[in-house]
Amino acid sequence: MADTNAKLTVNGEEYELPIIEGTLGRPVIDVAALQESGFWSYDPGFKVTAPVESKITYIDGGKGELLHRGYPIDELANNAEYLEVAYALLNGDLPNAEQKADFFEKIREHTAVHDQLRKFFEGFRRDAHPMAIMVGVVGALSAFYHEDLDVSNEEHREITAIRLIAKMPTLAAMSYKYSQGEPFMYPRNDFNYAENFLYMMFATPADVDYEKNDVITRAMDKIFTLHADHEQNASTSTVRLAGSTGANPYACIAAGIAALWGPSHGGANEAVLEMLDEIGTVENVPEFMEKVKSREVKLMGFGHRVYKNFDPRAKVMKETCDEVLEALGINDPKLELAMALEKIALEDPFFIERNLYPNVDFYSGIILKAIGIPTSMFTVIFALARTSGWISHWLEMHSAPYKIGRPRQLYTGETRRDFVEVEDRK
Repeated sequence: MADTNAKLTVNGEEYELPIIEGTLGRPVIDVAALQESGFWSYDPGFKVTAPVESKITYIDGGKGELLHRGYPIDELANNAEYLEVAYALLNGDLPNAEQKADFFEKIREHTAVHDQLRKFFEGFRRDAHPMAIMVGVVGALSAFYHEDLDVSNEEHREITAIRLIAKMPTLAAMSYKYSQGEPFMYPRNDFNYAENFLYMMFATPADVDYEKNDVITRAMDKIFTLHADHEQNASTSTVRLAGSTGANPYACIAAGIAALWGPSHGGANEAVLEMLDEIGTVENVPEFMEKVKSREVKLMGFGHRVYKNFDPRAKVMKETCDEVLEALGINDPKLELAMALEKIALEDPFFIERNLYPNVDFYSGIILKAIGIPTSMFTVIFALARTSGWISHWLEMHSAPYKIGRPRQLYTGETRRDFVEVEDRK
C-alpha cells in the first residue's frame, strides 16, 4: 500500500514515486515513473531492487532473522519435519493433522520416476558431476508429464509441485548411484522423506535388513529444512525469471539448479571441503588464517552476504553437527581441521569484528562429510531441499498477474553508426 510519495527531480522535472510499505522490512520506492523521465535505475547485483512482492520468506540480515510464512527458521527446524515446512511454503501455513497426512501421502505416491528415465542417466559419463546430471534429468521430466504443463491451470501447477518435491530425492540418489556404478534403489513407502533419501543413497539390493539411524535421519531432515527457501536469491530469481516467460515448471527448476551450482551460491558448502583439502592439517590452520587476514586467500563457509549478524540457520546446524559427530564417533582429520577453524573464527577479534562467523554451509558441509556423502553431492542435496522454495515462488508468481522479466542495461559499447568497408575484410 502506498502511504506517501518520494519526489525525484530530473532536469527540472519533478516526478512522484510511491513509497510502498510491506508487513516487515524496508519500504520500497516504486520507480515505474522513471519511464516518463527518460532514465532507468542502475543497480548492479540488484542490491537495492525489489522486483517482486512475496508472502513466502522474510530475511532481516541485520538481526539475523529468517522467517518462512512468518515462522522463525529455528522453531521450524526444531519442531517440524521438512515436508511440513514444504507444505507451509506452498500453502501459506503449517498443516493440521489431516492436511499433513494427506500431503505426506501425495508425496509418497509420486516418489518413483518413470523407468524410461533410467536411459537419460546412461547418456552421461560415469564421472559426470551430479549437478550436471540433475540439470538434465529434471528438465527432462517435462517430456514425461507434458499432459499437465498448462501453467494457467491451477490443478496442473499443484500436481507439478507435488511431483517435483516427491521425485527430487529419487533423482538425487540416482545421480549418486550412477556415479558409483551401483544399481538404483527404488523408494520405499514405509520410510519418511529423509529416511527414503538416505536409503536410496546408501542401501544396496543385498541389504535385506537395512538399518536406519535416527540421528542421521534427523540431521538430514534439518539440512533439508534449513535450505528450503531463502527469499529472492540468485537461483530463486532465476526460477521466477524463467517462469515469467511461461516456460514449463520443470525447465524453470532446472534453470534454478544451474544457477545454484555456482560456488558463490549453492556450491559454497562444497567449497568449504575443498578449502579444508587445501589447508591439509591442523598445524597449517594458524598460517592459513593469517593469509585470510591479509586477504591472500578466502575463508569459505564463514560470513554471509545477507546476514550481517549471525546466520540463524547456523545455530541450529551447529547443534546438529555436534550431535552427529558425537553419535558417529568419527575421528576424521578433516573434521578436526574444521573444528580448529571454527574455534579461531569464534574467538579471534579479527573475525568477530567482521562478523566472519561460521554459516550454514560450513556446518552442513561437515555433517554431510561425516555421514559419508561425497563432496560432489553437496549442492545436489541443496537443490533437493530448495525445490520446495523454488516451486512455491513459481506458484506464487502464477497465482496473480505478472510481467515477463526484462531488465534494462547501461550500454557502454561502441557507437559505429555507419558501416565502413574495410579492405582486409574482403
